[in-house]
Amino acid sequence: MIKPDAVENGHIGAILEKITAAGFKIVAMKYTQLSVRDAQEFYAIHKERPFFGELVEFMTRGPIVSAILEKENAVEDFRALIGATNPAEAAEGTVRKMFAKDIAENAIHGSDSDENAAIESAFHFSGREIF
Repeated sequence: MIKPDAVENGHIGAILEKITAAGFKIVAMKYTQLSVRDAQEFYAIHKERPFFGELVEFMTRGPIVSAILEKENAVEDFRALIGATNPAEAAEGTVRKMFAKDIAENAIHGSDSDENAAIESAFHFSGREIF
C-alpha cells in the first residue's frame, strides 16, 4: 500500500517502477481512500498503542494505492525493498530511504507474513479484482 504521504508528494510512479524493476508482478491495484472505519479495522492490531489515533488520521487524510504483488519469496523480498519502518534506519536505495519523511509518514506498507498478506489482500480486493 502506497500511503497518503507518498501519494501527496507525487511518488506513485517512482515507487511502482522500483517495485516492478525488483521483479514483482502487480496482480491487483487500485487508487482509493480509506474511511476512518477502514483504517481502524486495517490497523486494529495497533488499537491499544498511543499512536493509533494519529495513524488512523494519517491514513485517512488522502488517497492511497493498494496493490497485490506476486513474486517468489514476495513478503521477504518486499520487506527488503521497502526498508526499515524508520527511514532514518532504512538501507540506501530502499523505498522508505528514498521517499519517506519519518517513522510516522513512511511512504509504504508491506505485509509482514504470508498469512497477513492474504488477510490484507482480501481487505482491499474482491476475487474478481485480482488477475
